[in-house]
Amino acid sequence: MLKAKHPHQSEVTMTEMVLPNDTNTLNNLMGGRLLHWMDICAAIAAQKHSNRIVVTASVDNVSFTEPIKLGNIVTMQAKVTRAFNSSMEVFLEVWAEDIPAGQRVSTNRAFYTFVAVDQNGRPIEVPPLEPETPEEHDLYLSALRRRQLRLVLAGRMKPADAIELKALFQVN
Repeated sequence: MLKAKHPHQSEVTMTEMVLPNDTNTLNNLMGGRLLHWMDICAAIAAQKHSNRIVVTASVDNVSFTEPIKLGNIVTMQAKVTRAFNSSMEVFLEVWAEDIPAGQRVSTNRAFYTFVAVDQNGRPIEVPPLEPETPEEHDLYLSALRRRQLRLVLAGRMKPADAIELKALFQVN
């Protein structure tokens, strides 16, 4: 069995500046460009945890709550929240900063899932994760529900087998 790791060991902070080529006709960052940056940041966190090549398996709902303007600085922070057999859930937060105006706003949050693979592209075991802080424990515990929801939506798990999800809806 692989030695467990802590979430802080996978932490990644990535920073980009929104340039004209990154924007739409309203001078806001294109959503696809942000998703590309987020995928890279989250993949690095998964690689740090697994010490392996990783591939993106899924991206949970990403809502664009605030526009990110031309010239803004985009900061993304990611870390692994739970490791399963060969897959890892990564939580990612995004902020946009207008440095001259002294304003920083939260713009996005998402959960990405990555699978570690060997040199032949086959899934390979990853180290377990040991959360340390109360927030890390909450993310760790709720990761099982998010995983079951992903599997049900992908048709890889029957809804009746999603025990963690069923527990949310049971009335006593």
